[in-house]
Amino acid sequence: MATQLRKLLFSAHGDLRIHPVRKWVRASAGDKTIVDSRRVLLVWEPRRVVGSYAVPVEDVAGELVAAEVAAGEEHPVSLEDGPPVLDPSTPFSVHSTGGSPLTIRTADGDLPGAAFRVDDPDLAGYVVLDWEAFTQWYEEDEPVIAHPHDPFDRIDCLRSSRHIEIRHDGVLLADTTRSTLLFETPLPTRFYIPRDDVAMDLLEPTRTHTLCAYKGQASYWSARVGDTVLTDIAWSYPDPLHDAAQVRGLIAFFTERLDLVVDGEPQARPRTPWS
Repeated sequence: MATQLRKLLFSAHGDLRIHPVRKWVRASAGDKTIVDSRRVLLVWEPRRVVGSYAVPVEDVAGELVAAEVAAGEEHPVSLEDGPPVLDPSTPFSVHSTGGSPLTIRTADGDLPGAAFRVDDPDLAGYVVLDWEAFTQWYEEDEPVIAHPHDPFDRIDCLRSSRHIEIRHDGVLLADTTRSTLLFETPLPTRFYIPRDDVAMDLLEPTRTHTLCAYKGQASYWSARVGDTVLTDIAWSYPDPLHDAAQVRGLIAFFTERLDLVVDGEPQARPRTPWS
């Protein structure tokens, strides 16, 4: 019987997972380099979908001391038919495997709870690092934003002549045959649409911005349909990273909360954290 790779990957989400990273990884706090390693592991604690860097203790420029850290709150979500996982907004202080939180003590000050020593022999001598504790991360000489790059995650941007219609309660928000489809593991297909094919008169820009490690910084719109406001229902990348250059300035919608028709066929709404 054939194995569905998606289900195989989902079946491991309850495990502590590690993968070697061949890149030179550095992290700074302010103008000081705190992490400098060529022996990096990517670590996913159980139920985490976004990994964290782990480096040997000697590759951290600071003293590691025991920390008392409030655990924080879990944000469980589901992706399609997979088991509940921890949304990336779940703070680093929430640990789903045994270990010890650590503060990185430097001459310029402490980074409280910025490291975690996992109780697992395969991670002996390593500490897992909190992305948010550092000012800037680098892979080789390239800045990295949002979170570590995942070797098992990628995006493809493909122009398409499919007929795409997006509505809310029968009101047309977008109608196009010249979208760019963005495929990103493990998220639903996103349809990026030229503004000329979007009912821009129904959209209102908001102050919301999010970061994606592969696409860059997104800006958001809400849609006003009659008396209903669909908050942050659409987004765009005005200055995307190179992998997403083809969607520059195009607009995508959370079809989890809208009616999507592709080539005349209504589509089921995907189930994601944005549903």
